[in-house]
Amino acid sequence: MPHISVKMLKGRTEEQKQEAAKKLTAALCEALGCGDSHITVGIEDFTAEEWQDVFAKDIEGKKDTLYKKPSYDPKSLL
Repeated sequence: MPHISVKMLKGRTEEQKQEAAKKLTAALCEALGCGDSHITVGIEDFTAEEWQDVFAKDIEGKKDTLYKKPSYDPKSLL
């Protein structure tokens, strides 16, 4: 039942995305003690310009549920 949603800048290969999904699934299985059949992973790609809105909505707008906070300014990506 856990779903991992990854949002990142465009540029990674399909192989990198598959490997990331595999490793994220394994890490979550270990941390939560559940089987991988219960986990789903979605990956969305954004341009640096699109990321500005994603950052504002999904990171700055959800600080109360954010467990790993950023240490960069998203404008530095432009």
